[in-house]
Amino acid sequence: MTPQEMFETHRATLDKAVEATRTRAYWSPFSEMPSPRVYGETGQADGEAAFKARLNKVFDLGQPGANGFVGAERSPFGFDLGVTYPKADVDAVIAAAQAATPAWRRIGPNGRAGVCLEILQRLNKRSFEIAFAVQHTTGQAFMMAFQAGGPHAQDRGVEAVAYGWKAMTDQVPEARWEKPQGKNPPVVMDKRFDVIGRGIGLMIGCATFPTWNGYPGLFASLVTGNPVIVKPHPGAILPLAITVEVVHEVLKEAGLDPALVTLVADSADAPVTKDLAMRPEIALIDFTGSSEFGNWLEENCRHAAVFTEKAGVNTVVIDSTDDPKGMARNMAFSLSLYSGQMCTTPQVLFVPKDGIKAGGETMSFDQVVSTLAGGLEKFVSDPERAVEILGAIQSDATLKRLQDAASLGTVALASKPVAHPKFPDARVHTPLMLVLDAKDEDTYGRELFGPISMVVKVDSTADALARAKRLVQTKGALTAALYSTDAKVIEDAQDAFVEAGVALSVNLTGAVAVNQSAAFSDFHGTGANPACNAALCDLAFVANRFRVIQSRIPVAA
Repeated sequence: MTPQEMFETHRATLDKAVEATRTRAYWSPFSEMPSPRVYGETGQADGEAAFKARLNKVFDLGQPGANGFVGAERSPFGFDLGVTYPKADVDAVIAAAQAATPAWRRIGPNGRAGVCLEILQRLNKRSFEIAFAVQHTTGQAFMMAFQAGGPHAQDRGVEAVAYGWKAMTDQVPEARWEKPQGKNPPVVMDKRFDVIGRGIGLMIGCATFPTWNGYPGLFASLVTGNPVIVKPHPGAILPLAITVEVVHEVLKEAGLDPALVTLVADSADAPVTKDLAMRPEIALIDFTGSSEFGNWLEENCRHAAVFTEKAGVNTVVIDSTDDPKGMARNMAFSLSLYSGQMCTTPQVLFVPKDGIKAGGETMSFDQVVSTLAGGLEKFVSDPERAVEILGAIQSDATLKRLQDAASLGTVALASKPVAHPKFPDARVHTPLMLVLDAKDEDTYGRELFGPISMVVKVDSTADALARAKRLVQTKGALTAALYSTDAKVIEDAQDAFVEAGVALSVNLTGAVAVNQSAAFSDFHGTGANPACNAALCDLAFVANRFRVIQSRIPVAA
C-alpha cells in the first residue's frame, strides 16, 4: 500500500482516536486480553516460538555502518538471552536518517499518520512475541508484559499519532487569499503550508517499560515528520529491536527508506547516550528514567526539545474510609504490581497519629498499619498467584535497594524471596513495608524505586496533605491518592494536588489501581512538577515537534 492508501485504510481508527482524546471516554483499537479469538488460536505459541528463535543469535536490522556487536541482556527470570546486535556507526545512522527525511516530509500529515497507524497495527499482531521479549528483559509477569508491552503501549502510540495529526492539520494545506482593494481588483495569492519536522528525534528507552514509555515519543516524532533514532536501555533492547524491525517492514512496503528509523544499541560499560544526545543533528529527545540523567539532558541539550519523565515520590493520604478491607486490598495490589517498579507506584502512605474513621469506627494508627501490612501479606501469600503479580526484580541495583531499605525504619512487613514455579532462578521478592515518623522526611522524601513503601505518622489529615503537596512540588510525583469519606477533605485534596501539579485518585477500592493509566482518557504525568516536563499525551507533547512553512504565489488577474 502507498502511504495515502494506508491513511484511507486507517482513517476510521484515526477519527475515533481523535474523538476519544477530546471526550476522554473509554476507547481502544486493540484488545488487551490475549484471547485466541482476537490473536489467533496459535497466537501465544507462535509468539513464544518467535521469541525463542531470537535467543543466542544476531539480530541484524541491516542498518548502515555496523561495526562490531553489543548485547548482554539477561532475563530477571534467570537466564541470558544471548541476543547480540550490530553496533551502529552513529555518523552513518545520522546521515542515513537525514537522507530519508525529504520523502517522509513530502507524503504529508495524512500519509505519515497512515504509515504510523499501519505500523501500530502490525505491532499489535506481534503482541505475543513482544510480550515475551518484554517479560524477559524487564521482569514483568507475562500478563502485564502482554498488556503493558503490547496493546496498552500501542494505544499510547495511536494516541500520539492522533494528537500529532490533529495539531498538524489545524490549518488547511492550501488556501487562496483574496484581499479587497476597494474599486481596484483584489490582491489574490495562492498559499501553501508545509508541515516539516524539527530534525532527528532521539528516543531513549528505559529498562522497565521499553514500549509503553517509548512509543509515545517514537510516534509523536515520526508522525510530525522527524526521523527517529531508537536508543534502548542495554538491559531491554529486544522489545525495541522488534519494534524497529516492524517499522522497517512497513516503510519498505510504503516505498520509503527504512533508515528513517534506526536502532542504536550500546552496553552498560560503553554507553553512547550522552554523546548521541549532544550531537547537533538531534532536535528532539524523549527520555524515561532517573532524575539524575533526565536533569542532565534538560540542562545540557539546549539544542533540542527535551521531553522527560523522571523519578518522584508518590503519596497516599489516608483520612477515612467506608471500606478498610477494600482499601487494603487495593493498596496491596498497587504496592505489589510488578514489584513496585512503576513510576506510578505509591511509596509514602500518610496516616494521622490519632488514627482514622473506618466504617463508622475509629481505627488507631497501629491498626491502620496492621490492616495495610496484613492485606499486603495476604495478597502475596500464595506463591503461584504472587509471581503473576510481582513479576521479577529487573536489576541488581533495585534488589540491593530493597535489601538495604529494611534498616531505614520500623519493619511492618518484611520482604521475602519467592520461589517461582516455572523459573527457579527468577529474582522474586515480596514488598517491604516500613513505619516512619513525620520527622524522617530525609528518608521517605526521596524515591526508593522498587517494592518499598513507608507508612508515615503525621499530626493530622491537614498535615498529611501539606506534606504530600510539598513533596510533589519539591521532589515530583506521577500520582497521588486519597482515602476519605469527608467531602471537604476531598475538595481540599483536589485543590492541593491541582496546585502541586499531580494526578489524584480518590477512594480506589475496586478494579482500578492508582498506578494504572488508560490511554485516551488519563494523562500520564502532567509536566507541572519536577517528576516530568511533559504529559502523555497532550497537544504540548506534539506541537513543538514540527514547524509550518508557507509559500505564496500571486495569482494573475
